Amino acid sequence: MRTLSSSGSSSRYSRSFDLPEPSRDPPLYGAAGGAMLPVYLNDLRRSVKSDEMVEVTLELDVNSVVLCSVAPTTAASAAAAAEEEEPPVFNNGFLARSTSAATRLRRMFSWRRTASARTSTSDAEDQHQTAVATAREMMKMKTKMMRNKSSAQRALGGLRFISKSTTAGESDPNALWKQVEARFAVLAKDGLLYRQDFGECIGMADSKEFALGVFDALARRRRQKTGGITKAELHDFWLQISDHSFDARLQIFFDMADVNGDGKITRDEVQELIMLSASANKLSNLKERADEYASLIMEELDPERLGYIELWQLETLLLQREDYMNYSRPLSTTSVGWKRSFGSQIVNKIASPLFDNWQRGWILVLWILAMAGLFTWKFLQYRQKAAFQIMGHCLTTAKGAAETLKFNMALILLPVCRNILTWLRSTRARLFIPFDDNINFHKVIACAIVVGVVVHAGIHITCDFPRLIRSTPEKFALIASDFGGEKPTYTSLLVGVVGCTGIAMVVLMIITFTLATRSFRKKGVKLPPPLNKLTGFNAFWYSHHLLGVVYVLLLIHGTSLFLVHKWYQKTTWMYISAPLLLYLAERSLRTCRSEHYAVRILKVSVLPGGVFTLVMAKPNGFKYKSGQYVFLQCPAISSFEWHPFSLTSAPGDNYLSVHIRTVGDWTKELKRVFTENNSSTSVIGRAKFGSLGNVNQTGLPKLLVDGPYGAPAQAYQNYDVLLLVGLGIGATPFISILKDLLNNTKSEDQMDSNTDNSQSDESSTSFASSTDASVGKKKPQKIRSAHLYWVTREPGSFEWFKGVMNEVAEIDHKGQIEMHNYLTSVYEEGDARSTLITMVQALNHAKHGVDILSGTRVRTHFARPNWREVFNKIASKHPCSTVGVFYCGMPILAKELKKLSQELTYKTSTRFEFHKEYF
Repeated sequence: MRTLSSSGSSSRYSRSFDLPEPSRDPPLYGAAGGAMLPVYLNDLRRSVKSDEMVEVTLELDVNSVVLCSVAPTTAASAAAAAEEEEPPVFNNGFLARSTSAATRLRRMFSWRRTASARTSTSDAEDQHQTAVATAREMMKMKTKMMRNKSSAQRALGGLRFISKSTTAGESDPNALWKQVEARFAVLAKDGLLYRQDFGECIGMADSKEFALGVFDALARRRRQKTGGITKAELHDFWLQISDHSFDARLQIFFDMADVNGDGKITRDEVQELIMLSASANKLSNLKERADEYASLIMEELDPERLGYIELWQLETLLLQREDYMNYSRPLSTTSVGWKRSFGSQIVNKIASPLFDNWQRGWILVLWILAMAGLFTWKFLQYRQKAAFQIMGHCLTTAKGAAETLKFNMALILLPVCRNILTWLRSTRARLFIPFDDNINFHKVIACAIVVGVVVHAGIHITCDFPRLIRSTPEKFALIASDFGGEKPTYTSLLVGVVGCTGIAMVVLMIITFTLATRSFRKKGVKLPPPLNKLTGFNAFWYSHHLLGVVYVLLLIHGTSLFLVHKWYQKTTWMYISAPLLLYLAERSLRTCRSEHYAVRILKVSVLPGGVFTLVMAKPNGFKYKSGQYVFLQCPAISSFEWHPFSLTSAPGDNYLSVHIRTVGDWTKELKRVFTENNSSTSVIGRAKFGSLGNVNQTGLPKLLVDGPYGAPAQAYQNYDVLLLVGLGIGATPFISILKDLLNNTKSEDQMDSNTDNSQSDESSTSFASSTDASVGKKKPQKIRSAHLYWVTREPGSFEWFKGVMNEVAEIDHKGQIEMHNYLTSVYEEGDARSTLITMVQALNHAKHGVDILSGTRVRTHFARPNWREVFNKIASKHPCSTVGVFYCGMPILAKELKKLSQELTYKTSTRFEFHKEYF
């Protein structure tokens, strides 16, 4: 062997070898057992004659192999090579040849040229063609070897035509075929299943275009041109698409693009397959750019620019998926550090729920004890009265229930005093009072009021009043003075002041509580017009104001009692006066403050997915924390309606911003008045937090802001590690947190570099990174790492916070923030309908550093996250840490996240504390 050194990473490799007899059959490329051509050629050399040897000179580079020359060898050099490379025993077993080795070498590499052409000017071109053919053969062999790599195993398990989405979770092959048979019986006409019904029959009803491509590919295999197939043919098709062999699935996928069946896929055919995949996943933007992405694939797989790719090249792309995606590898179920002992796990199974719920527990216990104490006190008190001789325990029970009613009617106001709760969240009271559950406690108290009303009013009407009017004159004489000496009738008891106020309160409460139920508030109840006005948020909001009348009636009711005459014994006003005044003061403060916080609109941006953003000038003295929310009111729409929205700006920004999704009448009208007004600063497209310039406010509707108010997410600074989970628009409070972390990072970098005046320079040139001077004085933050998991159904949603994602990638050099986007409208990774999209995504990110779906550097995952793997990863990465898990979205996912938080807390050394808020 002779090796010639060269510059760079390439080298010249020269070796003598010969070839076996030519075969009539075409060569089976890739069948060699080695990954390098010299090894393959060395194996061939063992069965050739020394006089039939040629010398091949190859130039080896990191990523390529170039054939430099092929020349006959002299006997001496061949013998020397044989002595150097092989044991002598192999020199006597050579077979005779009638054709030269050079000719057979040219035949293997499809290299045709005459002897006279070797010295012609076309030698360079012929050598280039030979090099191309050699490189392609090398890649084929490399592809075969790649299957043994662990990184390729996930790819070999992918490309599934029959996945969870098509089988509804069923895994038994026989059961799956029975489902297909049942659908065939429904869809078949005259015993034939037609092409347009194939997708629905195999479970791809939502991807009919893709299913048609599968049908056509399978039909071409059978050289079948009819538009219908029999049940037997359907079974054959089903066996092919449900085959567990990766090669079989790969061939079907290749045939879908190879329309003319020549074994080659052109750029146009790749483009058609991309459009088919984009259509199946409802990615209109990707469909529009299919031409660009087809060129990207051809550039990667066809560097020789032959104009086509073959099956083995497509396989190479699939197997190298992990290499392209090494910037964001899928989460793996790595072992979690420091597993606790079995005994410790048993203890934690008992202690963990107690530790997680002790705040709620002591509040509920104290509340129940207070009600029990009041009930008992009043029960015993009325047992000593003369009226007990007439009405018995009916009276004592009704009066005991009344006492708890007065207590709860006062207490129910406190959980909705938002300003007080916001202030208390910043005190040590947050350590033992669960402020996140204020609305839940409000609902629990409301349920207790319902029970109290039923007991109190029900016993009065069905027991007390009948006993009173049926009492004997002797017994009535004991309490005659309480009724003016005249025995009342049942009617007089009901139409009197006490009866009328009591009945009126019950009626108003029934209306209020009914319209406050989830089914009415969320329009779950379908009523005909005009009764449909009784459903929705507006009905809930306005009906709740009827409780103001209830409190007035309650005061009147409490001062007109029959059996109590001294003012200090009429305790209703004592219970409700302080909480009622506190609540009225809070509402007055909100009204005054909102007038003071009439904001100036800087920018309105209309975003995809029915979302728009309002950017407002920050009012003087307006201070808030990330994760908090504000109420907005637009008098041009309604002078009474206030609606809550999470702030997406950071405390250090000199502006306020909110992202609003148009899901109701009020939000739709708000979008209309701010975007359709000729004087509005509406911007159609992506929200860009750049310089805004001056805005003419003439003609813009007035917008009032009330807040800020406390929310669970504002407690993020109390944790070492953050796990932020947002569904759709539920990511808004976490965007504010990420911005705050970025601002703190920039502030720390400035302090480290001692550039005190760079803060003002940055804020004057970037609207998104503008920060107050006070930011530079902040203490170093406790948070070491933040993980955001944003799950959304619409690819256009990524436009909402595109600027923030790009800013994280540019500024967060320490890797403090991890962002993971999940798009649930795209089929899971491994499904054949998303395979090509995954490949395009990997290639584009590897080449340009940009995700094709989000348009940012943050990779987009498909389908839903595996939350158990997410928690395992964080627990493994942050042992002995406290992780704050913050969730904002629909209630359905909260249960799973809470369960995992509790489970991983007692299974690992990492503690997870769960917080939630719903939208």
